[in-house]
Amino acid sequence: MGTFVYSSSCLSWKNNLSRQVISSHQVVPHGVTEKGCSRIKAAACSKEDVHVNQDCEKFAGSWNRRSTLVSGVSLISSVLLGFPGEGYAVVKQGLLAGRVPGLSEPDEEGWRTYRRPDDKSGGHGVGWSPIIPYAFSVPDNWEEVPVSIADLGGTEIDLRFANPKEGRISVVVAPVKRFSDEIGEEATIEQIGPPDKVISAFGPEVIGESVEGKVLRAEVAEHSGRKYYQFELEPPHVMITATAAGNRLYLFNVTGNGLQWKKYYKDLRKIAESFRVV
Repeated sequence: MGTFVYSSSCLSWKNNLSRQVISSHQVVPHGVTEKGCSRIKAAACSKEDVHVNQDCEKFAGSWNRRSTLVSGVSLISSVLLGFPGEGYAVVKQGLLAGRVPGLSEPDEEGWRTYRRPDDKSGGHGVGWSPIIPYAFSVPDNWEEVPVSIADLGGTEIDLRFANPKEGRISVVVAPVKRFSDEIGEEATIEQIGPPDKVISAFGPEVIGESVEGKVLRAEVAEHSGRKYYQFELEPPHVMITATAAGNRLYLFNVTGNGLQWKKYYKDLRKIAESFRVV
């Protein structure tokens, strides 16, 4: 990856240099040649020589013909690696999965509300409808954590949040057709099953093992006509809020180690119970 970035920078410099060689009428930004000399001293320039050597003349025409390609490579490297620059500025942020801001400003208690942006990418399969947005609240010091395509949680992990001192959050958004062909496009959590069936079926996907004997609390809440199943498991320490909307099942998971659970339990429970599909 580091080699790719270096190559992109070199191509951009060569392209600028070729423009300077080919036309004396074209304006070259001040400092381009000087910057090139400082980075690749042995390749093109001497200490104070204002002439371009023979090697530069050979590649100047070639890179001029490829100026469009070089610009494209620079743009791609800026976007994929998250480097700031002109290319990054013109790319619509909604296309960058897991990297679109959605946090509100802190309220008077210092809590922020995260709402999944409408234009955030993600869909878990061709043909699926856009994900219905969801929201939850976190203390001011919690931040979004990028989700990798190699994430051990699988492709259905839509979002991660964390605070190293307090705990972690993950949001699983899974198509209900994976569980039942009888559920339509407007699923409800009741259609998927009662609380005991839901936690037995999907709890292992969250904690990686059977939930038998681990469910300390199971409750049903209703907000704006939508039912939410809320569970607390131990061990490991985790709270799961489950609901359904559209053609997807949502599993909102809040977890922490023993010390975090003891010290921040009140806040972690508040986070878990704040989850809503909007």
